[in-house]
Amino acid sequence: MSLVSDILSNITEENLTHILEQYRNFGPLPGIALTFMKSFIPPLPTILIVGVNAAVYGLWLGFLYSWIGIVAGCLTTFLVVRKIAGHPYFVRMAQKPKVQKSLKWVRRNAFSYVFLLSIFPVGPFVVINIAAAIAQMRIRSFLIAVLFGKAIMVMSVSIIGHDLMRFVERPFELVYVVLFVGLSLWISKRIERRFTRDDENGGDPEGSPERVGS
Repeated sequence: MSLVSDILSNITEENLTHILEQYRNFGPLPGIALTFMKSFIPPLPTILIVGVNAAVYGLWLGFLYSWIGIVAGCLTTFLVVRKIAGHPYFVRMAQKPKVQKSLKWVRRNAFSYVFLLSIFPVGPFVVINIAAAIAQMRIRSFLIAVLFGKAIMVMSVSIIGHDLMRFVERPFELVYVVLFVGLSLWISKRIERRFTRDDENGGDPEGSPERVGS
């Protein structure tokens, strides 16, 4: 634990910027790798990593690399847990009354659950991915929810991280970020209704929900 604490204590804006600048010869890989690791090392500071990516690579490339890394990490976690959800440990855990109640809610509100929680730059990302996997959420629905939810979060943080002093000097310009998030939410809700309607009408048989432990 002390080793992990020492490593995390050294994760500063200056150190991350130095690392990314040092390995610029590897192209986008360092920026993508940092955000990818967030799904496996929860204490990593998402806001700091995404902000530094935008500062080093530029707003649009920084956004793209962070988005790819975070989505890839979420999807990898989801697929791994979904694959092993039939393991006796997960089956026993899923059979507990409180867990059953939670899984029932997650299955009924799967898209909203993943999408809305993906918008926040801080939160239990790993738990969200695992819960969706154990509930056997459709792969397509999970991917769409994460793609759009993380896009909103990463773009918002990237805009601020790309030119932080601008927002410190002119905080009223944060209104544009809020408007962007609001517009994105409106568009995403329409997309959610589209995919929810598709699932109610039969949806895609591939990746359809299965009973845990079947």
